[in-house]
Amino acid sequence: MVPRYVGIAAAIVAAASIATVAFAEEAERKGIPAPPGHVFKTIISGYEFRSKETRALQDDDLENPGFLAVERAADVWKKVEGSEGKSCMSCHGEAETSMKGVGAAMPKWDDKLKKPVNLEQRINICRTEHMKAEPWRFKSQELTDMTTFVRYQSHGMPVTVKTDGPMSPWFERGKQIYYTRYGQLDLACESCHERNNGKFMRADFLSQGQTNGFPTYRLRDQRLVPLHERFEGCMFDVRAEPFKPLSDEFLALELYVAWRGIGLPVETPSVRN
Repeated sequence: MVPRYVGIAAAIVAAASIATVAFAEEAERKGIPAPPGHVFKTIISGYEFRSKETRALQDDDLENPGFLAVERAADVWKKVEGSEGKSCMSCHGEAETSMKGVGAAMPKWDDKLKKPVNLEQRINICRTEHMKAEPWRFKSQELTDMTTFVRYQSHGMPVTVKTDGPMSPWFERGKQIYYTRYGQLDLACESCHERNNGKFMRADFLSQGQTNGFPTYRLRDQRLVPLHERFEGCMFDVRAEPFKPLSDEFLALELYVAWRGIGLPVETPSVRN
């Protein structure tokens, strides 16, 4: 029989080793300096909170499963649909040029609608108003693919969302939602992603909750997941009644969370757990 004190000593050594590894991993996380007045001193992408295997999968364009969506949407970009006989390319030309920087700046203010719109909404506005084609359903492969494809054209560019002018009340609304506790678990977005990032909640290792990689390929789902679906999932996780995807509430939240990651490079399609 191993003496009890030996077992305790071994446990202490093991715990110290785990702690050392955790501190080492934290020290290795790379971020960017936050602008004055930001909630964080350093803004860190969710990429830095994932395992080296997951990061390697994201970094390899041939292995990254999210690039299948980019390839599919590249074909759809040229496909004529709707009664106007147009494709995306008819108006915008080559996406590599015309869409460069677009995804990094969304959501953006729409003068006609008098509200901000995100990338999924902008794509469907183009379809219904300019192509006279049916809008794609949220979470459909077509809409998620095209959102991924358009955002990919900003890959590596910094998030540059605007929050002033008419966007200001939407920003404040999103901030209020971010700090409001919801559900039976009585948790807010900040409970996990601000106060406890870098820690484990059950089996999930919490990041800052940055959105610069969305749509993201989630390994647990084996598919690309749009941002508002992730918002919805977070609210389900705290046992709350979620807002509807593409609702004004989630749109405001998207704007605020995008600002929290301002300056981070667009990583779409990223890979996350």
